[in-house]
Amino acid sequence: MDKLTPARRSWVMARIRGSDTGPELLVRSIVHRLGYRYRLHDRRLPGSPDLVFPARKRVIFVHGCFWHGHSCRRGCLPSSNRGFWEEKIRRNKQRDRRVGRLLKRDDWEVLTVWQCQMKNPSKLEKRLTSFLERDKLIDR
Repeated sequence: MDKLTPARRSWVMARIRGSDTGPELLVRSIVHRLGYRYRLHDRRLPGSPDLVFPARKRVIFVHGCFWHGHSCRRGCLPSSNRGFWEEKIRRNKQRDRRVGRLLKRDDWEVLTVWQCQMKNPSKLEKRLTSFLERDKLIDR
């Protein structure tokens, strides 16, 4: 059972940010320190990716485990109002898949970084470097 009143819960939820989150700022910091430059939240692309590397045709999404239904401890649904949250997360996951397909159709490479992956910054840095440095395979 939720310990907050509906009004207080609404107030709390309204303050959850969609951009400039802690995990996003960490990824941006690592990428910038590595010498890469990027655009933020390019609305011309499907899903407004968190980081866009136009010259490399690569994008990075930084996803919160709860909001995007990751299969880790942080991705667990709350016990109250479960039906609402199941539907909300299902739609978010569906949207994420659709956005990924649209970007790939337009020859963009997509990387999703999960909130739970922030625990090990050195491993995250290696993953980001690998994604940004690998040559694009041409299968034409």
